[in-house]
Amino acid sequence: MYETVKNSELFDLNETYPAAADALRGKTYPWEILSDIHDLILAIGASLPEDRYEKRGEDIWIARSAKVFPSAYIAGPCIIGEETEVRHCAFIRGNALVGAHCVIGNSAELKNVLIFNNCEVPHYNYVGDSVLGFHAHMGAGSITSNIRSDRKNIVIHASSADYETGLRKIGAILGDYAEIGCNAVLNPGTVVGPRAMIYPTSCVRGVVPADAIFTNKGVVKAKNS
Repeated sequence: MYETVKNSELFDLNETYPAAADALRGKTYPWEILSDIHDLILAIGASLPEDRYEKRGEDIWIARSAKVFPSAYIAGPCIIGEETEVRHCAFIRGNALVGAHCVIGNSAELKNVLIFNNCEVPHYNYVGDSVLGFHAHMGAGSITSNIRSDRKNIVIHASSADYETGLRKIGAILGDYAEIGCNAVLNPGTVVGPRAMIYPTSCVRGVVPADAIFTNKGVVKAKNS
């Protein structure tokens, strides 16, 4: 098992908007892009082809092939990608850059997020100040906690180093194909490596290595062990 915290290790950058990929390539760590999401959406939105994207309200671009249920609430700036489904009572509070073939489910709440293609946030999830990789999946009721109770800046703790982020709000970073079990809580600054699995009802913090399993007793083991 190896811990991954860099953009180049966590994500397939071909599976997001080209401008978002370029922004990530220009940075080392994914949390460094969180303060740029607002401006990134505005820049991407202005260049989207009108035959494939419809502008619906101020700074809101929705793919014509996307399915958005009438009860969903979407605030700008926001982009919803092609073939994505935004289900009943989803609450998108702005600064949400959502890729193609995603699911934003019933009563899910998004705020200041970059969501790669084919990602699923399908039932009763809160995702704030987070980056979710290609094919990442959050089980029903799993949430990102994005601020410490003492309101201090978030430090990301890996076994090899501590990363001073300088940010008060970071939810979670999910690598490609990360799988989060139902009702899991990802504490502020949690990084889940590619293909890692989190057991249901777990309380997670720090860095979970790629290809690992995090059990609800806090034990981390390799998938094939």
